[in-house]
Amino acid sequence: MRVLVTRAAGQAAPLSAALRERDFDVVEQPLIALEPLSDDPIAVEGYDWVVVTSANGAGELIRRATRRPERIAAIGPGTADVLAAAGWVASLVPSIHTQEGLVAEFPESPGRVLFVGAEGARSHLVEELGADFVSAYRTRELEVEGLADADVVLLASASAARAYAHAGGRGPAISIGPQTTAAARGAAVEVVAEAESHDLRGLVDSAATWRASSRF
Repeated sequence: MRVLVTRAAGQAAPLSAALRERDFDVVEQPLIALEPLSDDPIAVEGYDWVVVTSANGAGELIRRATRRPERIAAIGPGTADVLAAAGWVASLVPSIHTQEGLVAEFPESPGRVLFVGAEGARSHLVEELGADFVSAYRTRELEVEGLADADVVLLASASAARAYAHAGGRGPAISIGPQTTAAARGAAVEVVAEAESHDLRGLVDSAATWRASSRF
């Protein structure tokens, strides 16, 4: 089975390697690019928790934080792994890798919370936790002349789903989680499976399960 990986350049390698280990034929075609919004320091003093919801947010926090936060909450093992690679430990990684999952496992009285994320990020954390928000990076769609031939596309973010649709893609697609699924279906992309674990491992597992059921 040939799989289209649409992650930003420089971020596709781990997903592609995991797919090849499962005997997938992988073609990489970046449809989005990630751009830091500033080099200014992110002041974390006075916050009881700092929240990051993506590997990109974690990377920007590490790069720009005025110091290492005492408590960091990270959505998903991939985000926690970026922190760990810098010697930073996530105090909370929710079992369900969504903003809702994080809110459900947060302490009842968390104190002051800072959310470091993408421009235009969902506001659920801000609303539920009364968090302050720092927009640290943006996602930009890339212009492509056409999409590479593949049996299925893997969509690892809502922005990737929208970029795939704008490039003319209609599926079949496998989504990393509910927000990505909603973005894809809202753009008329056929989502045939959604990862049970909303991370790259879950995405690969879902691709393998769909391959088996499709008899490729």
